[in-house]
Amino acid sequence: MLKVVIAGGFGAGKTTLVGTVSDIRPLTTEESLTITGQDTDDLTGIGAKTTTTVAMDFGKISIEGLNTEVFLFATPGQERFWFTWNDLCHGAVGAVVLADTRRLTDSFAAIGYFEQRRTPFVVAVNQFDGALRYSTDEVSDALQLPESVPVLICDARNRGSSLDVLIRLIKLRIKTQVSRTHATTPSLGAHA
Repeated sequence: MLKVVIAGGFGAGKTTLVGTVSDIRPLTTEESLTITGQDTDDLTGIGAKTTTTVAMDFGKISIEGLNTEVFLFATPGQERFWFTWNDLCHGAVGAVVLADTRRLTDSFAAIGYFEQRRTPFVVAVNQFDGALRYSTDEVSDALQLPESVPVLICDARNRGSSLDVLIRLIKLRIKTQVSRTHATTPSLGAHA
């Protein structure tokens, strides 16, 4: 079993991605936006949004060739729910930071979170209808990412596109694990 976290800003498409790829009916904790949250929830650029994740989303998939299940946990995007992230991310092999170019700065919190914990992650730029399109290099530069962090273009509504992101993350995790193993393994001549 592998655990993968889907994180990103409010309205970036995390719930959609989990629902698109999950082999089971996903567990969601979506609640309607209310007038009470009007001053808290910034809807700039995502005005049609009517619900929000208040705890997490959960889905499960089997990726051909892995012979294991992948459990997906999507985090809530608003700052007031970030206290859930430590529990949701515990034991994760990696993360997808879902980015929305209409609100790209919302990605910084998730990127900083995973960088600080040295969790392998990829940035997936969700292609919203009507949003400006940028190259992966432009997004990487805007987010000040190191070259080791892949930036991918995806459509969270498309299963194939979303699966490609997850497969790329798992390949990154394997590569990162192999690099760490080689860095800590003493050479045969070390004790000579």
